[in-house]
Parts: sequence; C-alpha cells; structure tokens
Amino acid sequence: MELKRNLEIAIEACLKAGEVIMQVYDTAFDVEYKNDKSPLTEADKKANDVINSFLEPTTIPIISEENKQTDYDVRKTWSTCWVVDPVDGTKEFIKRNGEFTVNIALVENGKPILGVIYVPASKTLYFADVSTNLAYKANLESHNTSLEDLVEQSQALKTKQKTNEVEVVGSRSHMSQETLDFVENLKSTGKNVTIVSKGSSLKFCLVAEGNADIYPRFAPTMEWDTAAGQAICNAVGVDVISKETNAPLLYNKENLLNPWFLVS
Repeated sequence: MELKRNLEIAIEACLKAGEVIMQVYDTAFDVEYKNDKSPLTEADKKANDVINSFLEPTTIPIISEENKQTDYDVRKTWSTCWVVDPVDGTKEFIKRNGEFTVNIALVENGKPILGVIYVPASKTLYFADVSTNLAYKANLESHNTSLEDLVEQSQALKTKQKTNEVEVVGSRSHMSQETLDFVENLKSTGKNVTIVSKGSSLKFCLVAEGNADIYPRFAPTMEWDTAAGQAICNAVGVDVISKETNAPLLYNKENLLNPWFLVS
C-alpha cells in the first residue's frame, strides 16, 4: 500500500496532535467556554498549533474549528482545502471517557477525498483514500509510530452484512427526539434495533468498520465534525446523505453548519 503524500502528512499531523492532547489529558486542565457555549481546553489549542505546523507547508488553505474563519468571499475561490477538528468530542475529553478524536480531511470541490481520524486515548487510527476505495484501521503502540510500521499494522475496513438486527449509532452527548423517533420507526418495520452509543467522529468509524448499520444525525454538526468521517465511510461505499438535499454532504459551504444527515 502506497500512501499519497497529503495522506501521509495528515496522518503524521494527527499522531503528533494526539501526543500533545494526551499530555494535557493527564493534567488538571482548565475549561473555557466559547461564545456558542461549546467547551475549549488547552488541548484544542495545542493540537491546532501542531496540525497547522504540518498542514501550512502544503500551501493548501485550512478550515479548522480553532482557526479564525476566512471570509466566504475568499473561501469560495478554494478548489481544495483541509477541514480540521483538532479535538472532536471536547465534552468526552472533559469527561475523560476516551471517546474524542483528531479529524483531518482533504476536500476537493466540496467533496472529502482523504480522511484521517485518530483516537489518542486508545492509539487507534483510521485513514482513507476515497479515490482507491480503501479505508484502514491500525491499533498503534505509540503516537510516534513510523509510517512504514503503521502501514504494516493496518487492516482494511469492511462494512457489516445486512441482517434483521439493526445497530443504530447514537450520540453519547447529543441524542435528539428526532433520532429516538427514527429508531421507533425502524422498530415498526419488524427490525430488531439496538442503540450503540459513541462520542465524536467515532460514530462514522463504527459504520465503516462493520460495528453498526446506520448513524442518523438529526442535531447540529459543523463541517469539521464530519469531513474526515465522511471520507472514511465513502471509501468503503457508505453514504453520508443530507436530509435537506438527499445528496452527499458538501464542504466549504458559505455556512459551515451541516444539515441533518444519515450515514448508511
């Protein structure tokens, strides 16, 4: 398996960010709150600095949750951009339950083409190249694993075979009434439905690796929450469909808020 250079850079950035995140995780860190009431820790800021240091030399512009957002008048001229969440699942980070991730995607003409999701607490890495229809998972010994070793330790992801047992991914911190209604509707078709709860972009990974069937997200998310997960899902033939347009979610929109969507 030969990795594209931009995918290698994104993987290296995720691993390095994971290392600094875990250094903060193991301390008594402070929590601030942004204007939208979402939490922010030193880990978000440090991870963002590390990721910027890897991505800026590519000269591809960056949309990151923790960067000042560029005006849409400028952004709309970008055919390619990085979409980054330095710590996805800050609430899970604060609860110290391990279910937080580093998300980096490369987007071309609104579509994610590469995606990397790193779970620093378990040193689990997911990465995908949509053009080759391949996505992988690696369980690492160290945040400092070399790319060669990482490739050797990677297993291709396979989605679940369809059965009457339907596993629905629910959010650890954001279960909405609409999601609960969706589950009840599934049950009414005679399916045996179980809910699998997870935080952060791990919800995409559960579907991509065959540990769940469907992830309905009927609550707000931002582009940086979903771009890497969508790339990983798309690479294994899983769709991420907007409930507004019935088409795949698009990126670098004027409004970086996503519509509701369904992963299946």
